[in-house]
Amino acid sequence: MKKLTIQLNKTMLLITLTCFAFVFQGCNEQVKDKAETVVTTEFNLTTAKAEIEEANKEFMALVAAGDSIGLANSYTTDARFMNAGAPSVVGRANIQTAMSNIIKAGITGVDLRLENVFGTEDLVAEEGELTLFAGDKAVAVEKYIVLWKKEDGK
Repeated sequence: MKKLTIQLNKTMLLITLTCFAFVFQGCNEQVKDKAETVVTTEFNLTTAKAEIEEANKEFMALVAAGDSIGLANSYTTDARFMNAGAPSVVGRANIQTAMSNIIKAGITGVDLRLENVFGTEDLVAEEGELTLFAGDKAVAVEKYIVLWKKEDGK
């Protein structure tokens, strides 16, 4: 009887250790799975281009609405706005004034046509052509370059 009890105890100990091993292994696998499901956002130029196209639509709508404050807020805090034949304008407050002056001069619309984007997640360059409108009349057709960078996640 003692031999049977010792044998049963050894068997129970083996079963218990085996269960702990499976449970421990299962816990490790769950942690591993969680670590593998951590999402890393990889930079994608196609995605960046789509985001820029959306931002350009909003920019065109802001020009059409005559919203110089909204236009200025679409620039980064350290932005530099360079208009043909004029000195560079630095910072949102100064850009807001420049945009207000452009609107007061009679510009009622802009058509931005993105041609190319290139760069990295730190800085993307957009090149394209634009047409400025005063009412329904096109008053200028120009080329442009915009340097894009994320600020506060946007």
